[in-house]
Amino acid sequence: MRLCTCAATVATASLFLSSLAVPTPENTSLVRNSPVGRIESRGDKKPSTKYFYEPGGSLTLGHYDKRYFKGIVSDDERTDTQKHMIRAYLNFFRENDLDTWIAHGTLLGWWWNGKRLPWDFDLDTQVADGTLQHIGRVHNQTKYPYVSYDGIVQREYLLDVNPWIWERERGDGANIIDARWIDTRNGLFIDITGLSETHPKERPGEWVCKNYHRYQTSDLYPMRETMFEGVVAKVPYNYDKILVDEYQEKALVVTEFNGHRWDPAIREWVRSQEVADKEEAERKKQAEEAAKKANKEAKSG
Repeated sequence: MRLCTCAATVATASLFLSSLAVPTPENTSLVRNSPVGRIESRGDKKPSTKYFYEPGGSLTLGHYDKRYFKGIVSDDERTDTQKHMIRAYLNFFRENDLDTWIAHGTLLGWWWNGKRLPWDFDLDTQVADGTLQHIGRVHNQTKYPYVSYDGIVQREYLLDVNPWIWERERGDGANIIDARWIDTRNGLFIDITGLSETHPKERPGEWVCKNYHRYQTSDLYPMRETMFEGVVAKVPYNYDKILVDEYQEKALVVTEFNGHRWDPAIREWVRSQEVADKEEAERKKQAEEAAKKANKEAKSG
């Protein structure tokens, strides 16, 4: 079992310790971020129920929180942001005895070398429904300070829980993300989705998110304790099956993908210079377009 420390931890009941970090309420955005405050009217069209907003719909712009977006970051800054962001997130959940585990592309990155995939624009984690409801009651709309182990890096993250967490099925599809852990410097985030037994009588032991990902209890538990980006993390018990079900077997064997090549000697995904130049040019182009749009909105407002 790759990278696992062979320590399997059994999921326990939701008995939570009080927070070891001192949260600072994000009071100024409570009204703006309430279900009423975030519903936008579209004239005669049906009002949008969407809670989390991004600055655009492209692959790049769709992975920033609109409130904290200041421009598209470079690849190096995104790497640095995501590395410290996931460390802060995992440490926070562990310190507060809250159960969470890495999922989707983040889990695939762990499978290869215990790190994020370098081309991934966001990170993904999951929690059980009970944990989701708890953080919604106790930790929602709070900011948490972070200092790296060497004391050099200092950041602040917002834990923002979608008020639509009570709706455990897809609904209109506008709120499939249940919560986000957001870097307030640039708007990059971790998507947090909750798993629920939505039909315990008809399909007992089946856990589902609002984006139709389905898991059996035996595939999730007991969780395996491992390391991810240098900190303690958890992954589902049957991680191989989960990854194959979501990405097919080729995701575990193909060594060239999205302009990157797997180098077994250093156990890293190495990006080609051609892709690096292309991504930088695209970043500058989208940054200019975003700046023009922001200036236009500022003038019209």
